[in-house]
Parts: sequence; C-alpha cells; structure tokens
Amino acid sequence: MFAPTQDKMARVGENAHKRDAICIFGTGDFGRSLGMRLLKSGYPVVYGSRDPKNSTLLPSGAQVFNHTEALKTSKVIFLAVHRESYDFIPPLSDLLEGKVLVDVSNNLRMNQYSESNAQYLSQLVPKANVVKGFNTVSAWALQSGSLDASSQVFVCGDDNKSKQLVMEVARSIGLTPLDQGSLLAAEELENYPLQLFPMWRLPLTIAAGLTVFFFIYCVVIDVIYPYAKENNDVSYRLAISIPNRIFPNVSLILLSLVYLPGVIAAFIQLYRGTKYKRFPDWLDRWMLCRKQLGLVALAYAFLHVLYTFIIPTRYSVRWRWMHSMIEESKKNKTMQLNKMLSWRVDLYFALGMLGFGLYVLLGITSLPSVSNVVNWREFRFVQSKLGYITLLLCTAHAALFGWDRFLQSKWYRWGLPQAYMLGMVIPCIVLVLKLILITPCVDKMITRIRQGWERKSKIKVCSNKSSFI
Repeated sequence: MFAPTQDKMARVGENAHKRDAICIFGTGDFGRSLGMRLLKSGYPVVYGSRDPKNSTLLPSGAQVFNHTEALKTSKVIFLAVHRESYDFIPPLSDLLEGKVLVDVSNNLRMNQYSESNAQYLSQLVPKANVVKGFNTVSAWALQSGSLDASSQVFVCGDDNKSKQLVMEVARSIGLTPLDQGSLLAAEELENYPLQLFPMWRLPLTIAAGLTVFFFIYCVVIDVIYPYAKENNDVSYRLAISIPNRIFPNVSLILLSLVYLPGVIAAFIQLYRGTKYKRFPDWLDRWMLCRKQLGLVALAYAFLHVLYTFIIPTRYSVRWRWMHSMIEESKKNKTMQLNKMLSWRVDLYFALGMLGFGLYVLLGITSLPSVSNVVNWREFRFVQSKLGYITLLLCTAHAALFGWDRFLQSKWYRWGLPQAYMLGMVIPCIVLVLKLILITPCVDKMITRIRQGWERKSKIKVCSNKSSFI
C-alpha cells in the first residue's frame, strides 16, 4: 500500500543527489515561474514564505517552509521580492553566512535609488555572497519556455565562485549567462530592463523629425501654394502624393546618415594623424546606431515602393490621362514619342529597382541569423562597398526624378526648392567625401594610420650612462 509513496521518495532522493536544492524567497509570478523551470531541470525547489500554508499556486513538487527552515536546505537562495520587502532579510543574516543570495529584483524607474538593490542588499547582509542576476528574464519566458527573446542572463558579483555557481544554474535551465564583473555593475543591470529600445531612440527621433519637416515643407509648396496663387484646391494630395514625397527623401537621408559618421571618423583620423585617440562622444553614439538607422531607412523605402505601385490606380491620375487623351482627340493631334523622356523614365525606374534590391540585401545581411554565417570580410563588403553603391544608385534615382527642374524657376515656389533637392544634399555630400577618401593617396594614408602609424609619434631617446673601457 505504501510502496508507490516509498518509490516516489526514493526517486526524489535520487534527484536530490544529482542536483543541489534551490531556495526561492518570494511566491509571486517570477518566483513561481523560476521554480517551475528549476523543477523541470531536475532541481529540488524549496520556497521560503511568511505564510507556508498558503501554497496553492506554487508548482507541484516544490516544498514550502518558513524563511528560517528554507535557508537550511540550500546554499543558493533566489530573492524574488521587491526592495520594499527586504525587511525580513536582516534577522536572517547569521543563517545567510557563506550562502549565495541572488537578487533578481528590478525597479519601477531608472536610477530610482542612490545605490543598486544588490548593493543595498549586500549592506543588509554582509555575511552573504550577493549576486545580481536573472532580472532581465521575464516570468512569462520562464513559464512558457519561449526563451529565445530573453535567453541571456547577466550576472555580477564580488565573489567569483558564487557567480560561477549562479551561472551554472542558468545554463542548466537553458539560459546563456554572461559575467558582467563586480557588484558595481548591478546598477546598470537593473536599469537595462527599464530601457525602451535604447539603440532605436536616436534613429527614430531623427526619422520622426525629418518626416515632420518634409510633411510641412511639402504641404506648403504642393498644397498651400496652388491654393494661394491659383485658388486650386489639391488637398487630396495629402493622402498619397505628399507621403510619397516624404518617404523617399527621408529614406535617402537616413541611408546617407548610416555612412556619414564613418566618413567623418576617417577625416578625423587624417587630421589627427593617429587612430589612438577617442572619437567625440556624439560620433561614438552615432556610429553605434548605424544598423538601426539603416533598418528605419529600409522601412521608409518599402513604403515608397508600395505607394508608387498604386499610382496608376489613383482616380486623379486616371482622370489626367483620360483628359489628356480627350484633348488630343479634340485637336486631332497625336503626341510624338519623346525618346529622351523614355530614356529618363526607364533609367529612373531601373536605378530605383536596383537600389531597392541592394537596400533589401543590406537589411537581410544585418540580421543576426545571416551575419553570423558570413565572415568579417564578406560582411564588410556587403555593408560598406555595396552600401555605398546603394547610396549612389538611390541618389541617381532621385536626380533622374528631378532631371533639370532645378534649372527652371517655375519649380521654385515662393523661392523654395523642391523637396527632392533638399533630400539630395546630405547624400551628395557623403558621396563626394567618400570619393575623396578613396583616391589612392588619401586611401593609402588612412590605411597606414589604421595599421598603427602615427604622424607625430614620440621617439623615446634612451641615454646610456654606462662607460665601456
């Protein structure tokens, strides 16, 4: 009658010999999810609770004791409670001596306290080895097993053995631990989950600013101007025409901003004559978000392509075509084929399609799953050399769109140039500067500098005070 129970106890005892028990303080969402994951990985799990009787929501197979009893069962304790609830910890200081206390807490806002939660905890229980970790993993990911989105566990602590022990636990449940150094790094780790798209803020801010600028600019010269001068209401252009002027210009500028910091960095190195000096902080920040700038630029290019596809289906376009045909019929006149215009339009579309194709290639190779299977030289060839070719093709595409309009005064409404002219300024500057950098004499100098040569290298003169007879 009692055989099944004895067999079950024997199996539990056998598992206990395989893995040491893990103690968890905190029975909230994260504590329950972590316990479930540990149990599936073969760890005996013991919960420490103020009310051990209230354990109906805890995962099956886990044991529940009060804090004092739970501490006696494990060397590793996960503290899954908020900082405001640390009041029960100091009385347990003697029992925590030599044990590994893993702080998984996060705050409601960045830099909420003067010191990190982990450092504060270390002051409360100086006898324990406090380790910060697991705070970047969500309870949902632990419970569902969908760990791809947050599989990295950042770990920091002053005791190396304790960190290694926590990292081993992380590996055992399918996570990838990364050692971030001492407990001083805890503040950065606690701020990390509170950041919302940190590398995307600057690109999105630039894109939003350019979008607003070109929208206002295009509304002024393409909607307000005809109404003010000719009393012609063309407000319907706000739906398709205006956006299709905004998207290509913003996309082209963003693409040029991907390569402009590299050009600026090269000229700074040429001016300094060395590579052993830090770039300005604004340039470092700019260079770190080039991938995000490129992906936002690709998104705008996609929108431009989609909006262009629907041009023939628009009512206003079809009306103009029909009106033109009717006018020709009334005059009994047939418009002759303009071969120059045919070449221009065909080249315009050809360069646009080639540029967009390379655009997509740049976006694909920036994906981790693709970039991980190419070597550095291949990645650099695509992202650098093909990137500049993409910029050149897209700039030429915009130039063919404008053709000779920049020479005609009628296109300068209220003295303002067309939007495409503004959109080509930065790309042309980047291409001209790059042309200077690839000239043999300049390229040779940059190569030497990047290989370690310095223009004003200090020569150390050693004086030999010994005399030889």
